[in-house]
Amino acid sequence: MDITLRAGEAAVTLQPAAGGAITRYWHERGGVTREWLRPPPPHPIRGASPAAAFPLVPYSNRIRDGRFTFRGRTMQLPLNFPPERHSIHGQGWQAAWRPIEVTASEARLEYEHPAGAWPWAYRATQRIALSPDRLVVALAVRNESAEAMPVGLGWHPYFVRTPAATVTAEVRAMWRTDDETMPTTLDAAPAADLARGIAVAHVALDNCCVGWSGRARLEWPDVGARLTMTAAPPLDCLVVFTPPGRPFFCVEPVSHVTDAFNLAAAGRADTGMRVLEAGEALRATVTLAVEPGLG
Repeated sequence: MDITLRAGEAAVTLQPAAGGAITRYWHERGGVTREWLRPPPPHPIRGASPAAAFPLVPYSNRIRDGRFTFRGRTMQLPLNFPPERHSIHGQGWQAAWRPIEVTASEARLEYEHPAGAWPWAYRATQRIALSPDRLVVALAVRNESAEAMPVGLGWHPYFVRTPAATVTAEVRAMWRTDDETMPTTLDAAPAADLARGIAVAHVALDNCCVGWSGRARLEWPDVGARLTMTAAPPLDCLVVFTPPGRPFFCVEPVSHVTDAFNLAAAGRADTGMRVLEAGEALRATVTLAVEPGLG
């Protein structure tokens, strides 16, 4: 069952059964609607995700071949997004979440994962809180198994793309990738471009940036709208995805780099991977502060 939250002129729709996803976030003023995230298509494609944004738990982005080693134990995860040959985005985005508290402007959702192909039990929660000028998403994951668990968190929004849309964010460096979007080398040079601002329509990226300041500015000057995304540690990385010819772009706050578990196993200490002991939790919050520019 869908859940719609409202606060003044703002509204957000959630679909807990579809990966705990937000399926729409918009403002209405004077008969004009501003869509912040990609709205549901008028004619949904069978089997396609309705998500406009979804949680990334217990890791973000790709794990090479769905395989990694942690404390001497090799894990083989399902390849969960065919035909891609890597495991991607964890389990939460493909699972049903349970509403545990809903008010007019706030909802808490929960996902309980039993040990299985991912061999640790964990509990993930989302708190989605709406006010007239902002959306706050608080995420948490708690290790409910008896052994230590590698973990990450993130949030994957799809923003509406317009011809003049731009993204500005201060980052330290960007991971270059191969033709399967897997990290190869860390390069400081592209970070300057993002700090100056990139035009979504003219720069094609699908890269993870590190050393993010925790603030990103998204602007749509052709429709007079702007938005500031903020996040605090552990969300120290930012994935920017600007696919050519698509009606959306993504700016994803995440806690670790792509394929962090394998990079950490190979000896890198800068991946952002966390380890939760039994009973420990990792928490993160993302805020979208919007300026609708309506009327």
